[in-house]
Amino acid sequence: MSPNIQSTEKVSVLARLKRDRWLYLLLLPGLLYFIVFKYLSMWGIVIAFQNYSPFLGVLQSKWVGFDHFINFFQNPDFMRLLRNTFIFAVLDLVFFFPAPIILALMLNELRKQIYKRTVQTLIYVPHFMSWVIIASITYIFFTTSGGAINELVSTFTGKEINFLASNTWFRPLIMLQIIWKETGWGTIIFLAALSSVDPEQYDAAIVDGAGRFRRLWHVTLPAVRSVIVILLILRLGNFLDTGFQQIYLMTNSLNREVADVFDTYVYFVGITQGAFSYSTAVGLFKSIVGIVLVLGANKLAKKLGQEGIF
Repeated sequence: MSPNIQSTEKVSVLARLKRDRWLYLLLLPGLLYFIVFKYLSMWGIVIAFQNYSPFLGVLQSKWVGFDHFINFFQNPDFMRLLRNTFIFAVLDLVFFFPAPIILALMLNELRKQIYKRTVQTLIYVPHFMSWVIIASITYIFFTTSGGAINELVSTFTGKEINFLASNTWFRPLIMLQIIWKETGWGTIIFLAALSSVDPEQYDAAIVDGAGRFRRLWHVTLPAVRSVIVILLILRLGNFLDTGFQQIYLMTNSLNREVADVFDTYVYFVGITQGAFSYSTAVGLFKSIVGIVLVLGANKLAKKLGQEGIF
């Protein structure tokens, strides 16, 4: 490349930076956030290969290679943690992931905007509640000491069910909490995609004799298909992330057998017991699984003719 071309490119870049300087200034806080808290912090994964000691620091701690990973895979708790985490992840994909799509399609069918906006506002509210509040509401409704749900169960069956301490009911309660809290908020992206559909496509479908279900299947769903694929790929990246706060708040000594997952295990081992290197190895294992799933899902999506994330 000639010096003149390089000089022209350099000038053009500087000119764009000067022209859009205020936009880049607005970008700066977000960019700094990701650099400091997402990228620089990745340096900490090196302690997964050390016997890290806070007194010695990262540079002076002893290197042990893959010992922590081997110990984790040989730990009797590994299969139980993997099973519980995998079950929660599958339940999330099967029950929660389609929920915002279905709700968005239902909202899209509402023709009166006042009803649509009112429903949207109401279903967005739970997203802004903390998991502490959600867990408290769950306790109030399902406790055996005067809980509304248990009162109804007792009225119709003559006995109470200890939902909060039951291994059987723990997973359904977790799924109900997630669906109630996040489904409404998840509709935003799908409603935005549906708003871009040309109304003439619906008119043409009506002229061709398509009913409401046919219009939904052949016009509405194809409009959000690429969004669904992209969000599914991104969701697989967090496949083993079950949400620490929610699980931790709902766990007790009676349901721990089905409640323990990788997220809570990292907390108990890493924070309460001080096994920093071991817990970092567990977290790194989760991240590697997520990367593999994202790459695999992205490649599969492209083979099926869909747009991937890269």
